[in-house]
Amino acid sequence: AKATVIERHEAPQFYDMVESLARRAGLPMPRVAISPSDQPNAFATGRGPSKAVVCATRGLLESMPPREVEAVMAHELMHVKHRDILIGSVAAAIATAISYIAQMAMFASMFAGGRDDEDRPNPIAMLLMSLLAPIAASLIQMAVSRSREFEADRGAAELLGNGHSLADALERIETLAARRP
Repeated sequence: AKATVIERHEAPQFYDMVESLARRAGLPMPRVAISPSDQPNAFATGRGPSKAVVCATRGLLESMPPREVEAVMAHELMHVKHRDILIGSVAAAIATAISYIAQMAMFASMFAGGRDDEDRPNPIAMLLMSLLAPIAASLIQMAVSRSREFEADRGAAELLGNGHSLADALERIETLAARRP
């Protein structure tokens, strides 16, 4: 994202906003970054609260009112608080492992020998498993991701006292993103 970690003097209003939200959420102060992208967006990264970085794009900071930027950053801080980056990484690793095992099983069945047909695995079953296991793993990964997004939305609404500014921010982001390639 070509983001740069900033200090307070580089964007005092934004930095103070994140600091205030982190304090209210009971989190240690994350590192704060700004990405030069014109696309309105934000993200959080890091293994946990003590290693977190929250980032907003220039597009977000320049095209949204402060209360909506605050709502978006509250959402990102909830990802940090709930360790969603770690959970997402584990879900992705499990999905990858399932896909890899399914592929190995498919190739192993192609070269499996045996004296008669009873010793060989059913090729249709192996083909179905090799096709359906990665799809199932991806669906589980997407479900985990979606549930973490909803939880971050709920946590941000609680932190802010209502969900109106977050809803407004999400609508504005969608509108602005549709205008910019």
